[in-house]
Amino acid sequence: MLSAPATAVSIFRREGAGEGFTAWIERLHAAAATAPGFDSALVSTPDTNGFDWAAAVSFDSEDHLHSWLDSPQRAAVLHDGDAKGHTRISTDLLVVHGSAPSTGVGIIAHDVVDGRQDEFRKSQEELVALSSGFSGFEGAVLLGPGKSADPVLDGTASQWMSVLRFRTDRQLSAWMQSGTRAAALPELRKQLTGDFSVITHNTPFGSIVRIEDGKAQVTPDWKTAMLVLLVLYPTVMTLSRFVGPVLDDVGAPPWLSMWLSQILSVGLMTYFFMPAVTGWFRRWLDPIDGASRKVSMVGALAVVVVYAVTLTLFATVKWLQFWDYFD
Repeated sequence: MLSAPATAVSIFRREGAGEGFTAWIERLHAAAATAPGFDSALVSTPDTNGFDWAAAVSFDSEDHLHSWLDSPQRAAVLHDGDAKGHTRISTDLLVVHGSAPSTGVGIIAHDVVDGRQDEFRKSQEELVALSSGFSGFEGAVLLGPGKSADPVLDGTASQWMSVLRFRTDRQLSAWMQSGTRAAALPELRKQLTGDFSVITHNTPFGSIVRIEDGKAQVTPDWKTAMLVLLVLYPTVMTLSRFVGPVLDDVGAPPWLSMWLSQILSVGLMTYFFMPAVTGWFRRWLDPIDGASRKVSMVGALAVVVVYAVTLTLFATVKWLQFWDYFD
């Protein structure tokens, strides 16, 4: 199995940042760019006091990221940075696709509309000012587009990452679910090409795992079951229509034909269909953000509507009815 993409976020002391920091961090990122699997680098040199100074590097796999983090080249540049006062305030925060973030850390990805970067920064500053009034707040980072492995994309990407740090998951959750944050989000959404996404851990079959007060919170089983059925029915019907007759034509016995079809359906659902649909219903599936009665009922209604559409489709479109294609 291929390792998932991974990012390391380094946060630096304010008193050591500023003077010469940008030039030094460019040296660090230039060294990272020569390492195997390097993808991109982001940097945060904020003009206001609301955000921390920080830098992030992304690699195509967690193994490649750790190889860079453990490398003597990085150690040498960090040692030089320490001598200049560019000292990290903690260990690096690791962001691995498909894995839950560190305790008390909230990581949110944003796709910003071209030309709205200044408004986006202002909205983020307002959010951080509000979050700083909540218990347990320890700091925030806003990482914008930076160096990329592709020179054509260097500095032009629309993806931004905000990182919130609280002492505990419970305190982070209190902010994330607060009415104060909810009231401020409409202004932020005006600057985005789509809704932002909170980085969480999701399983192949639709469940999302979040850490709340030190305990794992998982998507309710009834939501996962509804989503699996949403994907399973059209998958099985389509494979029965297009794959079943082929297996029948080559003389595969029914028991083997069914087994091969199930292998194909499970593979397609695990690696393609379920991840895509999970992304569409992410808020509804989230065990924390989707826990309210309103969100749960609206999401369930949307799933039922899709049920009705797929049932109608296979009931009325003769070309899709597999039972007409068997002898």
